[in-house]
Amino acid sequence: MISTRSTRLGAILTCAALALSACGASNSGGEDNDNAQGSGDKDWSNCTPGEGSKDTAEVTDDDKDVSFVMFNGWDESYATTYLIKNVLEEDGYTVETQELDAGPAYTGLTKGDVDFVTDTWLPLTHASYLEQFGDKMVDHGCWYDNAKLTIAVNEDSPAKTIGDLKDMGDEYNNTLYGIEAGAGLTKTTKEAAIPDYELDELDYKISSTPAMLAQLQKSTDADENVAVTLWRPHWAYDAFPVRDLEDPKGAMGEAERIFSFSGKDAAEEHPYVSQLLQNLVLDDDHLASLENLMFSDDNYGGDNHEKAVAEWLEDNPDFVDQWKKGKLAES
Repeated sequence: MISTRSTRLGAILTCAALALSACGASNSGGEDNDNAQGSGDKDWSNCTPGEGSKDTAEVTDDDKDVSFVMFNGWDESYATTYLIKNVLEEDGYTVETQELDAGPAYTGLTKGDVDFVTDTWLPLTHASYLEQFGDKMVDHGCWYDNAKLTIAVNEDSPAKTIGDLKDMGDEYNNTLYGIEAGAGLTKTTKEAAIPDYELDELDYKISSTPAMLAQLQKSTDADENVAVTLWRPHWAYDAFPVRDLEDPKGAMGEAERIFSFSGKDAAEEHPYVSQLLQNLVLDDDHLASLENLMFSDDNYGGDNHEKAVAEWLEDNPDFVDQWKKGKLAES
């Protein structure tokens, strides 16, 4: 079960550093962030999804033409953008979308070439963009608070913590399946998790995201134990019976938040859209199920985002009403 987006993500994950003029960051948390700086004086880690929510019933936009930019290969970019696109088009908006790498996306946002982006990871992954462009952008809050690197196993396997793999390696064929060599996830696993938890006896197979997902499917279908490097958000958590190993030493790093931003003019021209973004909250279950429907080959395989989102909303009939009323944070 390998999505076309995950295949493209595999190529993007080979970018080793976050660079304004290069190919942009990966949503595997896959960047080498040794040079990442703080993003201004604000503590971006101190954000509760849905903070600042309110009922949109009394908020209107005179201008119903709006645009969103999505980061190439980042599944949650497409999921959130097409989710709000569905709602806005039902409200009579014309919604334009485009796909760009992170550097051009933020440049376009601040120049007014595009209105909104829903996929800014803070306080680390996109910190350098906030330092360069932050004074020209408006923060519309975080909608997800569990973006992180993980080591995952099938849910009925014996290991509970990453450290358990040291003594339980035989249960997992003494193998840890990884992704691309250039991914930050791979570097973190090699340079932090493996030495911190003394996992040197494991065969750490570094290959590709599609290969890792194929192995995850093969093993879980066969009811065999498997350990893989993974990250949240990812549709694999909905597609396969997997769970994260606890990381008491914090070797894989802390969770990040995902924020929505706009240019200053867009925020003034679209208070309704801005408030919808402020109201948005997606937990792991909702986000994984939406991405699974959109991207896995067992579902739409990345080919029809509009239809996939419409089907997901049919399966979650109260979501839009709660969203517009600003009640997602309460559920």
